[in-house]
Amino acid sequence: KGKCPEDGWDESTIELFLHELAIMDSNNFLGNCGVGEREGRVASGLVARRHYRLIHGIGRSGDISAVQPKAAGSSLLNKLTNSVVLDIIKQAGVRTVTNCFVVPMATGMSLTLCFLTLRHKRPKAKYIIWPRIDQKSCFKSMITAGFEPVVIENVLEGDELRTDIKAVEAKVKTLGAENILCVHSTTSCFAPRVPDRLEELAIICANYDIPHIVNNAYGVQSSKCMHLIQQGARVGRIDAFVQSLDKNFMVPVGGAIIAGFNESFIQEISKMYPGRASASPSLDVLITLLSLGASGYKQLLKERKEMFSYLSSELKKLADIHNERLLDTPHNPISLAMSLKNLDENNDGAVTQLGSMLFTRQVSGARVVPRGSVQMVNNYTFKGFMSHANDYSCAYLNAASAIGIKKQDVDIFLKRLDKCLKASRKDQEKSVDEMCTSNIVTEQLED
Repeated sequence: KGKCPEDGWDESTIELFLHELAIMDSNNFLGNCGVGEREGRVASGLVARRHYRLIHGIGRSGDISAVQPKAAGSSLLNKLTNSVVLDIIKQAGVRTVTNCFVVPMATGMSLTLCFLTLRHKRPKAKYIIWPRIDQKSCFKSMITAGFEPVVIENVLEGDELRTDIKAVEAKVKTLGAENILCVHSTTSCFAPRVPDRLEELAIICANYDIPHIVNNAYGVQSSKCMHLIQQGARVGRIDAFVQSLDKNFMVPVGGAIIAGFNESFIQEISKMYPGRASASPSLDVLITLLSLGASGYKQLLKERKEMFSYLSSELKKLADIHNERLLDTPHNPISLAMSLKNLDENNDGAVTQLGSMLFTRQVSGARVVPRGSVQMVNNYTFKGFMSHANDYSCAYLNAASAIGIKKQDVDIFLKRLDKCLKASRKDQEKSVDEMCTSNIVTEQLED
């Protein structure tokens, strides 16, 4: 049926299935005589076993989705993976998606592939309208494709940074729709930035006949992000949305899913990929989904949402204890932010020092964002980089509830953060005491 099984398979069944696929590839035929330059020969038995002897990769030189006659098993693996992943995307909330494929590149390069495909449809276009999000790979994806990003600054609503729809439409009118390759929007992001207003952007794209590409990096795990994509496609225009394999399905880095609502356009993108491709990302995600089953994956999504509520409530308590506050970002379903005003006001380096303290205490993924940092990315200068705004009102710390997080992770993080904040406060008090002592000594010497 090409759908994810409801209940997961045991490892022995999965391995048997993979071995059956592998013996369909010509490099594993007992009487095979290969005289070409690419015959699936592998020098190391360890490497062969690591890949279950599925050596040929996926696709052909002209199309990553094409069937390779001498690699029937690998081709079947590719078709099944794309079909199973499509089923999961539908179950995650984008019901009307029509086509998708796994590409062996991470999110940034996959976005680049989408932009390069659009180049052939809109040869005069040189601009990409991009509501600002301070993450380098999605910005560089536009530069690498040879286009000029038009950065639209966000508007502050309460604590949240949201899409400036009026500025987007004004820029479309100024530049001219025919000169714009696409609008490049974002769903999953670090608070206080929240997902773009996809419905409004999709309507603008439909009205002005401009393509719309969505960076949905880790949005599959969020019902809210998936709902935004579904609604955007319903009321307006979304041509493709791109999501990471590792962030959404807990597999090694190196793959992404390009999906969309127009089957022929998604096929065009797959044909744009030059040459064959590694089957590893497809193999990893297929094994994972067969192991979890649809019910197992849904359970992980449910647990993630529960942990988000728990992290939010506990981080708010900790913020209150330290005279800080949990920023109010209700439109962000994955990431949270806690102010660091007291650290920032009393010591210029205290905020970044807190980040170092957390890292040395084996807290990974938490980000501290100081005020006023400037970053140059491909000759573009971003003021207040990492905060998604030129001058956000306070320094802050990010923490996220992503798929696979456990209560133990949250509890240990909060415990270590509490200790680091206390240590930072003691260091500040010590510095103030030393400063006061120094001033007294100076006054006495002057007397």
